[in-house]
Amino acid sequence: MLSPSSASDEAASRAARARPAPSAPPVSPGQVSALIAVLGALTAVAPLATDMYVPGFPSMGETLNASSSAVQLTLTAFLVGMVVGQLLIGPMSDGWGRRRLLLSGAAGFVLFSLLCAVAPNVELLTAARFLQGFAGAAGMVLARAVITDCFRGADVPRYFALLSQILGIAPIAAPVVGGAVLSLSTWRAVFVVLAVLGVLLLIAVLKKVPETLPPERRHSGGLVGTFRTMGTLLGHRAFMGYVLVLGFTSAALFAYISGSSFVFQNVHGVSATGYSLIFASNAVGMLIAGVTFARLSVRVRLNTLLIAGLAVSGTGAVALLVLPALTGEHLAVTWICLFVAISGIAVIFPSTMSIGQNLGRGAPGAASALIGGLQFLFGAVASPLVGLFGEDSATPMAAVIVISLALAGVALVLLARPWLSHGEVTAEPAGSGKH
Repeated sequence: MLSPSSASDEAASRAARARPAPSAPPVSPGQVSALIAVLGALTAVAPLATDMYVPGFPSMGETLNASSSAVQLTLTAFLVGMVVGQLLIGPMSDGWGRRRLLLSGAAGFVLFSLLCAVAPNVELLTAARFLQGFAGAAGMVLARAVITDCFRGADVPRYFALLSQILGIAPIAAPVVGGAVLSLSTWRAVFVVLAVLGVLLLIAVLKKVPETLPPERRHSGGLVGTFRTMGTLLGHRAFMGYVLVLGFTSAALFAYISGSSFVFQNVHGVSATGYSLIFASNAVGMLIAGVTFARLSVRVRLNTLLIAGLAVSGTGAVALLVLPALTGEHLAVTWICLFVAISGIAVIFPSTMSIGQNLGRGAPGAASALIGGLQFLFGAVASPLVGLFGEDSATPMAAVIVISLALAGVALVLLARPWLSHGEVTAEPAGSGKH
């Protein structure tokens, strides 16, 4: 007899698999490269918009006659908009289809980026940033849903590896790109550049992204039925286990993003240029780890790769916490430990995304909403924690990273239970594009 927990999981799994597969793939093999390129761009634009304007905070405060806390609130508003947008748009797409919500999101992103550019005060800018985040969330949440609609087998983790690399690198690259724009113009120009990117995305979606969820596969029952499906996924023990692993790992990554500049520049005396190079080297580590994951995922279980990624990342984080207490603060030690920790995260992200979307394949939009929404929610909560505990050593950042990864490990063992091989991809050949 099944336990209540097992029965709940089984019921949730049946509900998630309820939708029949389409009789023919929505994209031909010749369209795949262009589709993935557009989905990658859709995934990148919201993380780029998150902190591309951060180098302009001081001048923004002067222009808008606003305090630094009021200016920083515009960043929080954007993150909240992204979380809310994913949680609403993802499930809606399971009932309405992907394409028109993608088009609406891209158009809204353009409009609200322009509104940010002309905002006369910080209050309007904050409201516009929330709406910009909400609109930008469409590209992120629906890119994952479209991949789940279109692909099976080894293609799934390979493409999620690409999206996860973009999610990891875009927030790191954004301030550098923003600084380049600010060297030529004011902070308002950053939002004009984002609006231009939105226009290009709108054109790309129109030309290269077909509707991947035909009417016969959409969820009936309107919005109520759609969000009931999300409730079913919330009761799926294994699915929520992997979502929490991703969420806590995202908290670790955002702690690194928000705290590393203080650690390297204030503690170790690295210049802004030197810090950019360190950041870039860690981004290269993420790329290498992501490529390695994509190749190994063809022949190694995703759950095995997930455990390995968490072990590698945890080792780097614990070393960053323990070694300075034993040997003192050293630039090389901090750098190497963070390189290891961030490289492991680059394996955890695509593993959990692939497994989570596979478990929620019957409702890809709702699954993607929970995966992406909690990912950025946990990241937004973790970002300010590093600064709260001081900026005169690497210990606060290391502690937040270690605690976050430890909680990810707890979720993996108690909820996901990877030894049961949940969410493993089917053995279909890569590139088949079949359903």
